[in-house]
Formats: sequence, structure tokens, C-alpha cells
Amino acid sequence: MTAIKTVNLTRKFGDLIAVNDLNIEVEAGEIFGLVGPDGAGKTTTMRLLTGIMEPTRGEAWVYNRHTVKEAELLKDNIGYMSQRFGLYEDLTVMENINFYADIYCVKPGAARDEKIKELLGFSALTPFKDRLAGKLSGGMKQKAGLACALIHTPKVLFLDEPTNGVDPVSRRDFWGILYQLLKEKVAILFSTSYLDEAERCKRVGLIHKGRLLRCDTPDAIKEEKSARTLEAAFIEIIKEYEGG
Repeated sequence: MTAIKTVNLTRKFGDLIAVNDLNIEVEAGEIFGLVGPDGAGKTTTMRLLTGIMEPTRGEAWVYNRHTVKEAELLKDNIGYMSQRFGLYEDLTVMENINFYADIYCVKPGAARDEKIKELLGFSALTPFKDRLAGKLSGGMKQKAGLACALIHTPKVLFLDEPTNGVDPVSRRDFWGILYQLLKEKVAILFSTSYLDEAERCKRVGLIHKGRLLRCDTPDAIKEEKSARTLEAAFIEIIKEYEGG
């Protein structure tokens, strides 16, 4: 099943084209990496797909919901972690999860309690459930944020550079959680500027100055450029694009 689809999705800010005729499809049970440097258009794409921002032209659907015409209904099926995900530092991990459960209208009761227990175990946060969010390490904050984004069992998960500034061990643990989600057929759109991290994705979209330059598996992109790493391939692709 196609979980995300864009057709010529474009967003302008004055004369600046932040996203330029983006065409991608992401399947259920797939991690799709949106890869590019700062300012490439990754965050704008996330905001367009989550209904936070309207496109200048083009259209997009997430789990068969139109991102503009059905923006409110869209929120029932998606989880979104922005770069500055809003954990409340004066609340405990458990209080934060319950707060987001209320926001997503997850009814109190046995089913909600079981879901919270599952998420705490899933993210290895059970021993820290009564710790203030402000006292968590960077890696634990990201895992707590992910637990909050998953409390309503979304079918599509948007993660905007969730491991930025997180230590390598925590990044590895975070990816272990994401791979488990794939077994439940969750579609994950993951933006990152870490090219080594992008190699963990099933497919990647290389985006530069708002334009999608390549969309394929990491191995196929490396093979195309006879490159050992995705970073080396991306550098060659950008040079070609800019006439270098």
C-alpha cells in the first residue's frame, strides 16, 4: 500500500523555492530517507506532508488523506517528531506520554495503560518513567519523544532529523526501535543530514536546494557513481547538478 504520495509538490517563500516539484511515493512498512544539507527543503517537506503548511502548487496524500482538503482527518493516522519536539521538561516521562495521549484523544482505560507500558518497554524507558524529561540525556529525550508520537498508534511516522546531536550508541538504539516498527507496517519518512545514517533506509531521496536529485536504494545510487559511500555519491551528484 502507498502510504505517502506527492505530485509536483512545491512550496515557495517569495522568490525562494524551498521545495521544487517533489514526486515521491513511500510504501507501508518502508523507511524512506530524505537526505540533504541544511536548507535543502527537508523540514518544509515534512510540514507540507503533515498538513502544517499548504503547498504553493502540487498535491500530496498521506494514508489516502489529502494533506490540504483533509488536513484534520490526516492527523489521526500520523505521528510527527519535529526537530524541536515538545517534551515538557517539568513533567516526567510518564506525564508527558499521558499528556500526548490526551491530545490525541486516546481514551483512558486498560487499553491506554497497556499501550503506555508497551511503549516504555519498547523504548527501554521503563526504569526512567518517573524521571523529569529535563533530566534525561539527549538520546533518552529522543526515545521519549518517539513514545509520545506513537501513543495513538499512527500508520505513518514523520521524523525530522531526530538523531541530530545524539551520540552514536543512542542513534543505534533509536534505529533498533524504528526497525521494530516496520514489522507493524508503519511507513517512516526520516530526514537526516547524516549520509551514513541514510544508508540504513530502504530507499533515499537526495534533495538539494529544494529539488529531488535522486530517488533509489542506497546501493543503487552508490553503484551508479561507483562510490564506496552514499556521501561520496551525493557529492558527485551535486557537482553534476551544479555544472561542476
